[in-house]
Amino acid sequence: MAEFENRFWSSRDGLKLHYRDYPGREDRPPLLCLPGLTRNARDFAALAARHAGEWRVICPDLRGRGDSDWAKDAASYNPLQYVEDVELLLGALGLEWIVAVGTSLGGLMTAILSLKHPGLVAGAVLGDIGPVIEEAGLARIRGYVGQGRAFATWMHAARALEESQAVSYPGYSLDDWLAMAKRVMTVGSNGRIVFDYDMKIAEPFEQAKDAPPLDLWPAFESLGGRPLLCVRGALSDILSAETLVAMMARLPGLETLTVPGVGHAPTLDEPEACEAVGRLLGRIG
Repeated sequence: MAEFENRFWSSRDGLKLHYRDYPGREDRPPLLCLPGLTRNARDFAALAARHAGEWRVICPDLRGRGDSDWAKDAASYNPLQYVEDVELLLGALGLEWIVAVGTSLGGLMTAILSLKHPGLVAGAVLGDIGPVIEEAGLARIRGYVGQGRAFATWMHAARALEESQAVSYPGYSLDDWLAMAKRVMTVGSNGRIVFDYDMKIAEPFEQAKDAPPLDLWPAFESLGGRPLLCVRGALSDILSAETLVAMMARLPGLETLTVPGVGHAPTLDEPEACEAVGRLLGRIG
């Protein structure tokens, strides 16, 4: 796998936040990889291995995930706070131009960053996310996020993932589930295997179900007119085919890819996704 440095930056409320920094060419905007709700920087290790060197790749752990500090106030586990944290990272690194790779929550963050900072995003990959988020998928995620389960072995952990997420990855083998377990879990202080995030991230996510829906179209439309790729899982219960069609009509420059046999969310390591990401980067630099 590609070599990287573990580095840190500070949030406004004093958290020590972690990111992986894979070196690459300085004459290109770096790839900023933003993960989904319960995920972390390890999700992008294979993508970084493909592109580091030619591109600098920066993979943050959001607050409460991976090697980043857990928040003192669970209410700060929300997209606007995550975006503020990333803004501070970009400021600390002096970056004024990025290629965003955002899966699920990370894609929503990408759109918000674009809306707040015109000209920041030189291009973007959106992983199974759009301006209309299907309630069925949100309900499914609420059913498992924040459950503080622990497992005696990696095999037990892999089987538990298969039970909760086979609907999204019906073709996965046991080796695939083991690999996913090692991305999303870690060995806890008591030697048992636990999910690598603060269970309290579920609290604002659960509360948000009672809030009126937000109009996310302006944020996503702010990405229009630049190299843009949306990768949808054919079985997705978060991003519908109808929303993807509407995005194509309203976002100039958007290329779409639907990955067969996968739900929410494609890993971006599928062969067709690798090719599509490569094409997108070719359009940028």
